[in-house]
Amino acid sequence: MKTPLHVVILAAGKGRRMRSNLPKVLHLLAGRPLLSHVVAAACEIDPTRIHVVHGHRGDLLRKALGDSDIEWVEQKEQLGTGHALAQALPSIPDEALVMVLYGDVPLISPSTLRKAMAARDIDGARGIALVTLKVDDPHGYGRILRDDRGRLIKVIEEVDANEEQRGIREINTGILTASAGILRPRLQGDSAYPNAQGECYLTDILARAAADGYLVRTVSPKTTEEVLGVNDRVQLARLERFEQMRIAESLMRDGTGIADPARIDIRGRLRTGIDVFIDIDTVFEGEVVLEDGVRIGPGCVIKDATIGYETEIFAHSVIEGAEIGASCRIGPFARLRPNSRISHEARIGNFVEIKNGVLGRGAKANHLSYLGDARIGARANIGAGSITCNYDGANKHPTVIGDGAFVGSGVMLVAPITVHRGATIGAGSTITKDAPPDTLTLSRAPQRSLKSWRRKAPPEKGDPSLPEGFSDPDSRSGPDSGS
Repeated sequence: MKTPLHVVILAAGKGRRMRSNLPKVLHLLAGRPLLSHVVAAACEIDPTRIHVVHGHRGDLLRKALGDSDIEWVEQKEQLGTGHALAQALPSIPDEALVMVLYGDVPLISPSTLRKAMAARDIDGARGIALVTLKVDDPHGYGRILRDDRGRLIKVIEEVDANEEQRGIREINTGILTASAGILRPRLQGDSAYPNAQGECYLTDILARAAADGYLVRTVSPKTTEEVLGVNDRVQLARLERFEQMRIAESLMRDGTGIADPARIDIRGRLRTGIDVFIDIDTVFEGEVVLEDGVRIGPGCVIKDATIGYETEIFAHSVIEGAEIGASCRIGPFARLRPNSRISHEARIGNFVEIKNGVLGRGAKANHLSYLGDARIGARANIGAGSITCNYDGANKHPTVIGDGAFVGSGVMLVAPITVHRGATIGAGSTITKDAPPDTLTLSRAPQRSLKSWRRKAPPEKGDPSLPEGFSDPDSRSGPDSGS
């Protein structure tokens, strides 16, 4: 029978060094809370149960990870890591295996966790596994003390270490695995809280377990960054760049071209086909899919979108909640807002904004247009500066433009309205009624030229009619006059 595995994630710290009202474990790394990274790693090792020990603003933690299958445990007093673990143990049976993780150590990998489980299993119920690491600069970390046979006997904090012990390069990460039956008795009673502050730490438990004859085996992670904690925003930024580089390298190995892996930010999940190319300073958020042959220009921001085969997104376009078909051309400086669907071979040009709209196959809106709540048919053309007037101050209204319709430049389509198939709308028109099919519709005021009209002359230099403190701009001279 499989031994039940309970993962306990300690996430009760306030994170004062973050200087934030937000709990430390909810600060974002690659677009996700630190805590969610740890939960995701824990889920990969198929635990029976995940317990999160929280303190400060636990309501926010629950809200951020509300969909996760987690047992939330409150640590009302902050009395050390051992005390935090003790809060979760009442619901864990003695025979269960307990793995202790930390909500502010976000990049721990499932492979390292599996190594820790395997190391502990060598000795069955009497085994303990601890993740340790040898580093060039161990400053600030607890050191691993071993006996002459190489067995771990103690973890000593730097403040308590002598000169020789401070020279030890093997450090404690705090990530450990042991049976609840080993941990529980060492977290109970006054002996578990030996210091003047009445606090209990997991390092003390390791020393007592080793003294009682339990063998503590150690394993090491593949990278240092896996076990680095986040205590301030500087450390968070360093881990952010490491994680972004890791994601970029993974994409490139799978065939994605990235102009500069140091200038891409993926804040969610990005899935790419073959021969995709991503230029510099791009940001991807949420769930994004780039199909084969897609090209993303510099400075684009793309969130929760699917972009079809061989579509090109030109520079500085913003796309959110949109679905784009194959062989489209979008941008530069285009904006697609949520619930926009762009069919194959469509063209959206510079400074065009689409919201809750559909653009049919081969349709074009090339310049300076706003198309809100519009359904635009195949091969329709939207002229420069034309917009759908979809909002009356209280409600949104739809515009329907049929297949092959031609809307000239500077047209106002006052919704609700239908421009039927093949209709042509003359430039500069304000259309308030449905336009019939295959017909020219226009609405223009008569043009007049008034010969008697004269443009008002500018004030003379030194004109006393100018307000006090103002001068005639034409009175300035010299290379900086702007004239």
